[in-house]
Amino acid sequence: MSTNVVLTGCLTPDTPADGLTPIDKDGLGKLIEAGKANPQAIKTLKCKTVAEGRFRHLNYIRNLEPYIVDEPPGLLGDDTAPNPSEASLAALGSCLAVGLHANAVHRGWSVKKLELELEGDLNITAVWGTGDTSEKPVGFTDVRVKVDMECDGISSAEVEALINHVTQWSPVANTFTRPVNLEVGIG
Repeated sequence: MSTNVVLTGCLTPDTPADGLTPIDKDGLGKLIEAGKANPQAIKTLKCKTVAEGRFRHLNYIRNLEPYIVDEPPGLLGDDTAPNPSEASLAALGSCLAVGLHANAVHRGWSVKKLELELEGDLNITAVWGTGDTSEKPVGFTDVRVKVDMECDGISSAEVEALINHVTQWSPVANTFTRPVNLEVGIG
C-alpha cells in the first residue's frame, strides 16, 4: 500500500490550482445551516447491482457510469476492479477524507496534503458460505486507518482532534462500528 499520490494546492479552501475549483465555502455553510435546521433529516441512497459475468458486477448509482466491483484471481474473479471488501475500505477512506477536508475548510485551514491508508483483516475461509462455515467472525475484524494530513500553521494535536471529530461523525465509519438494520429478501 505504498502508492504515493500527493495533490497540493487544490486542497486549499480559497485558491484554485491546476484548473480545479476549491470547495465552495458558502455552499458548505448552507449545508451546515440546513443540517442544523432539520437535524432529523433522512436521505435514502440507492444502488442497483447487476451481475455481468463471473464475479464482476455493475453498480448503478444515480445517473453515473456504473461502478464496477469484481474479485481478484485468487477469489476466482477477473481482477478488473476492487472486490466488495476493498470497495468498503475505499468508501470508509473517502468518507473520512471528505469529512476531514470539509471540516478543515469550515475552520479556514489550508490543506496542503491529505492521504489516508487503510487496511482491514478478514477471514475468507467461508468462501461466501460455501467453504469452512465453522463458527468465526465474518467480515472485517480489524480496520486500521492512517491519516497523513498537512495544514498550514496547524499543529499535529489540532489535526488529531479533527481526525477524532470526523471519525465520530462519519456515516461510513459509524456503519463500520455500530449495528445496522439490514433486510435482504426477494424483490
